Amino acid sequence: MSESIQSTSDVQQQILAFVKQQGEATNAEIADYLQVSYEAVRQQLRQLEASQIVVPRQRRDAERSAGRPTTVYALSAAGDHLFPKSYDELAVDLLDTLAPALGPEALREVLKQLTESNVQYWQPRLQNKMLFERLEALKGIYLEEDAYMDVDNTDGELRLVERNCPYLNVATRRPALCSVTVSTVSRLIGYRVSREKRFQVGDGRCVFKVHLDEPLRSDDFRFAFEDEWHLLGRE
Repeated sequence: MSESIQSTSDVQQQILAFVKQQGEATNAEIADYLQVSYEAVRQQLRQLEASQIVVPRQRRDAERSAGRPTTVYALSAAGDHLFPKSYDELAVDLLDTLAPALGPEALREVLKQLTESNVQYWQPRLQNKMLFERLEALKGIYLEEDAYMDVDNTDGELRLVERNCPYLNVATRRPALCSVTVSTVSRLIGYRVSREKRFQVGDGRCVFKVHLDEPLRSDDFRFAFEDEWHLLGRE
């Protein structure tokens, strides 16, 4: 089990593991499995339900067509995420498979389309906003209300500072993915953006600097990997 699920009590861990294995379970089934009282399980399920880790459902058994349905408990989406996942490995494997199978341009096309999707999502939200207001809004480019993303405005230089990359495991191994953020922010604010600090080299944060002396025209813009500045409209 992951560290998150280990933060729950021993009894709750056993309940969650049993529900995970069974798909869903009644209070009585859990009590029988754990060899504890019905009331003890009910109290634990109350806590897990209040934390939105499990959800109650009504099940009508085939052999009991009449009468009240049985209440069963299943993991919520949040509860299921407490168990180990391999999304990072899957993402890396997909990237590593794509380029050799379809050629390096296939990776560029995928990241280009991802950038375009991000731009289409954010453009309406940034309409009629000034540059600083756009950067303030883009603090949520990874996570809404991201407490670890700030806008730094020192000596007239603007930077987005990210102190907690939610994609760090994948981005560390395949930094080409960070080109999506660089290209997306550049397109949305109309100026070239570069990373001057990087998690990947041990800086402990990513810092995206806005080059106010290098405006970009949206009709000239194309997705670019970070080391291909000329594709951002600069020869």
